[in-house]
Amino acid sequence: MKFIRSGFLLALISLVSSSSTFSQAVGSVAGSVTDPFGAVIVGATVTAVSSTGLQKQSISNARGEYAITGLAPGTYTVKAIAPNFALYENTEVEVTAGERNELAVILTVSGVEENVEVSNNEQVSTDPDSNLSATVLRGADLEALPDDPDELQAALQALAGAGAGPNGGQIYIDGFTGGQLPPKESIREIRINQNPFSAEFDRLGMGRIEILTRPGSERWRGSAFGNFNDHRLNSRNPFALNRAPTQFRAFGGSFGGPIRKGTTSFNFDISSRHTDNNAIINALILDPSLNIVEFRQDISVPTRIFQTSMRVDHALNQNNTLVGRYSFSRRTSENQGLGGTSLPSVASASEGREHELRLTFTSILNSKTVNETRLEYSDNLNERLGDNSIPTINVSSAFTGGGSQIGNSFSRNKVWEITNNTTTTFGRNAQHAVKFGARIRNVNIEDRSETGFGGSFAFAGAFGADPFDLDGDGVLSPLEQYRANVSGADGARYNPTQFTITTGNPLIGISQRTVGLFITDDWRVRPSLLLSFGLRYENQSNINSNFNFAPRFGFAWSPGAGGATPPKTVFRGGAGIFYERFGENNVLTATRFNGTNQLNLLVTANDPDPVRRAAAMQLLAQPVFTLNGVTNVPTADQILALLPQSNIIRQIDPNLQAPYTMQAALSMERQLPHRTTMTVFFTTSRTLHVGRLRNINAPICPLQVDCLNAPRPDPTRGGIYQYEASGIRNDTRIFFNFRTNFHQRFTMFGNY
Repeated sequence: MKFIRSGFLLALISLVSSSSTFSQAVGSVAGSVTDPFGAVIVGATVTAVSSTGLQKQSISNARGEYAITGLAPGTYTVKAIAPNFALYENTEVEVTAGERNELAVILTVSGVEENVEVSNNEQVSTDPDSNLSATVLRGADLEALPDDPDELQAALQALAGAGAGPNGGQIYIDGFTGGQLPPKESIREIRINQNPFSAEFDRLGMGRIEILTRPGSERWRGSAFGNFNDHRLNSRNPFALNRAPTQFRAFGGSFGGPIRKGTTSFNFDISSRHTDNNAIINALILDPSLNIVEFRQDISVPTRIFQTSMRVDHALNQNNTLVGRYSFSRRTSENQGLGGTSLPSVASASEGREHELRLTFTSILNSKTVNETRLEYSDNLNERLGDNSIPTINVSSAFTGGGSQIGNSFSRNKVWEITNNTTTTFGRNAQHAVKFGARIRNVNIEDRSETGFGGSFAFAGAFGADPFDLDGDGVLSPLEQYRANVSGADGARYNPTQFTITTGNPLIGISQRTVGLFITDDWRVRPSLLLSFGLRYENQSNINSNFNFAPRFGFAWSPGAGGATPPKTVFRGGAGIFYERFGENNVLTATRFNGTNQLNLLVTANDPDPVRRAAAMQLLAQPVFTLNGVTNVPTADQILALLPQSNIIRQIDPNLQAPYTMQAALSMERQLPHRTTMTVFFTTSRTLHVGRLRNINAPICPLQVDCLNAPRPDPTRGGIYQYEASGIRNDTRIFFNFRTNFHQRFTMFGNY
């Protein structure tokens, strides 16, 4: 664990070096947010705006308290807003160096027609979290998003754009990575593409999606919803003879309120979605008289999703807050794998459930320093059930019948994660905003796969004149080949073309641990210029790649900032290194197909070796096909006895290095008339050690040489596919963002 010791030493050095400067005097604004009757308001957004346009925010906690720290001395405008309350604004708030300036905020109930939000989307700023290429969704913008969790995630990925690297945008929920997407009713705010070069995050910032859930409330509140759609409102699919009874039913709601006045509150949500989709089967099969007939049917594909979660906010004392969130989800699906030429017999069912517990402890150490500790534990089980007691029969371009080859399979993931971050400011007028921390994440996977344990036959057709060639084109189609076999015709050309079966141990377990440490410093050199420096270190088990340091740098320059007129243009730029992790699913695959745990056996009539081809023809002539299925199927032991196998093996390169991306970006943000802003963003990146799968035992086949009989480097073994880091990827993008708030009720934005 050398990488853990060296990483924590880095964080310790940064802590010691910065602690000596904590005594530099800055001011703060703090107080409580209440309604006119004295009841505290939880979740109110309080914003302090300096004369130069710099903004800092705080969210009122379970006792209605807020604190905005690290403010340079001067006059500030303080704004506050909460749902169903009018905007509060005080333009003459004096911040004194070294003092805590108390400001009580009283919000009045807004009129029905009012809808005001505190937002900096209309004003440019050099703050690293205020880049105009970011998208912040709250209030009415959230209402416009889809209700279905899968559709909601797809919509957010689309909004994030394609600039997030090869793996898409990474989703954070209340600071935690991944996990189940909360119901839309429990989401308070969504932020996309903020601060792309922050060392706090391991992945590329472009495309990062941060979701913040609703806190508890000191007042009782609730909501409910329901949706319904029935197949009677839809037309029949012209490719099916019937219309499946499709239907969509969704209902749910949320409610919350105080558990203990002033200290503890909660928010609870529940939702259930019943979706009966359909799958169209359009196949060719044999009737009892062995005539070729069409099989067309519209099959119902039901899916059920149930979700519930509860968040509790508890103020331990004035400076310490604990937030806990538990969520549970369950998903069931039937008739999976149907459609096209797949017949009902190959259908499978799946069921998944997930428990997730997340705790966040926030401690205000002093007027400038905040520490946050996050703990997560999740248990995710996905089960799949399908018939693999009989082989699958795949007649190319006609039908796929028999068993589904799923068996009794499941995958169980247990994840725990610990994160600790500290934020502080120091320097003259709080010029430096420093954040440092560490994260350890551990994944345990128990995976059972019975895929292919029942075997699968394939009919691919044959050539040459034949009495079973119904259309007389000189080609025996796969269905004509199968029909001849079922009718009892004698001849090797009527046998199936290929047979595959899997044998061995279906249950595999692996674990993987990752660690990351970081430190960042946002240095405000002057009102018009901000420089951001960061360094991140990462490591993981299962590969030997230890020197994973990732420096980051960014700047923001706003000509004219600090003067009497707010600036209208900001130039941003940055560069950094971003490491990609070697996924635990790759480790699982390499462990399963290591040549011992599971074997994929292949019998093919097209084997180039004449001895092996003769043995294969003997095995392919063994099964007996009827309209009801197939019997006398070759066993794994028979295949291994007659046909020595050269199994495909997966393995990890012992010298595999973690892939990393070197990315640079430059952007211009411009405030236009009529509350409109525009951003132009240019990025270029180069990724080294890109992971790829390469057959290191491929036949040695020079150009213009017959490769069928070419020798392998190791002639006693088959293909050996090795996970390597030998690829290179280059990427260049230009990104345009346009946003306008032309009316207090309407917002329009677009990306290209």
